[in-house]
Amino acid sequence: MSSPNFIDYVKFNSRSGHGGAGCLHFHREKFIEKGGPDGGDGGRGGHVILRGNAQLWTLLHLKYRKHIIADHGKPGEGQNRTGAFGKDEILDVPIGTIARRADTNEIICEINEDGQEVILTPGGRGGKGNSFFATSTNQAPQHAQPGEPGREEWVVLELKLLADVGLVGFPNAGKSTLLSVVSAAKPKIADYAFTTLTPNLGVVRYRDDRSFVMADIPGIIEGAAEGKGLGIRFLKHIERNSLLLFLIPADAKSIQQEYEILLNELRKYNPELLDKKRMLAISKCDLLDDELKDELAKEIPNDLPSVFISSITNQGITELKDLIWQTLQ
Repeated sequence: MSSPNFIDYVKFNSRSGHGGAGCLHFHREKFIEKGGPDGGDGGRGGHVILRGNAQLWTLLHLKYRKHIIADHGKPGEGQNRTGAFGKDEILDVPIGTIARRADTNEIICEINEDGQEVILTPGGRGGKGNSFFATSTNQAPQHAQPGEPGREEWVVLELKLLADVGLVGFPNAGKSTLLSVVSAAKPKIADYAFTTLTPNLGVVRYRDDRSFVMADIPGIIEGAAEGKGLGIRFLKHIERNSLLLFLIPADAKSIQQEYEILLNELRKYNPELLDKKRMLAISKCDLLDDELKDELAKEIPNDLPSVFISSITNQGITELKDLIWQTLQ
């Protein structure tokens, strides 16, 4: 996943098509001077539709489309011919996309499946032709309906990554290194904070051709829920993870304290995140002996599954995968 190409937020003007006008027409033939009404209905205006596409992982293709405009419906015609429907404007979006109204922040829809289609902005209905209004007492109606106008609104699309495991930790905790070791993902890795500026996804191969998806979320700092550091911009991606894997380096001042800070930021952002399954990996353990590991283990909460790992030497990586798979199942 290339960082500059990962776009998880776009805003655009969505405009559906007007419905076509109904037709005011009476049947005429060579020997029929005063036939009955035969004006057809107008066609429906085009919808703006969202469609889930599992092959997409970013909203980049919509970043520069500020106006999405569907076609208008065609007017009805004589001989009860209905006008053509306006062409729908279909927008393919990644799985996990949420659509909101920009002015009220109201959720319009959520795309959770490949191929799922939802009408974002419905087109106007076509007007009824005069044949629709013919009755036994009004056999020659002299009116037809105009088409219903289309709608126009500003819409925000927001992507929340779908992954089985979300990596949670402070900047420079070793999340990107771990992802690069257990999957084919190639995130940027360097020895300074906030190396990761966009989420990265990796497919982790497990035994017997099984696999799960892991997401590397940019580092959280104390106060992130209030907007510090990278703020809440990426905390939303954690909402879709089945399991939260907390990663704390062995050289941290206090493993328990860092874990509580991370937990508190998630609680302040969305208390429901604490209902998710959690486990802990102590990273950078290649320089620890058994005695130091025993000392660090005393800081770990008893009810929290944990494992000591080193992404450099692959120490504990197999055990980590086993523990993740067992927890997911």
